Amino acid sequence: MARVELAVAAVEDLEGLIRTHCLAADTRARVARSLRGLEHFPLMGPALSGRWEGFRFLLGPWRWLLLVYVLIESEDRVVVVTIQDARSSSAATTTRR
Repeated sequence: MARVELAVAAVEDLEGLIRTHCLAADTRARVARSLRGLEHFPLMGPALSGRWEGFRFLLGPWRWLLLVYVLIESEDRVVVVTIQDARSSSAATTTRR
């Protein structure tokens, strides 16, 4: 079973989105639930390409919330590196380099 962690930058991203998007009080718990499946299925999110090569993502708890992560197989660890609004032109799903 993989250990799922949030990088400091991802926590800061989430805190910023909570403030700027007036997200629900239980947002942190919702994000934790969205990430729970990675413990057993760390490759479940689609792979990203371009400048995000090597990273994967999940959507949730809302369709516009990108949870971008990397699997460190040798350590059986998943690290969420950023949390972004997918509607943004600079979101991780863009193919710009």
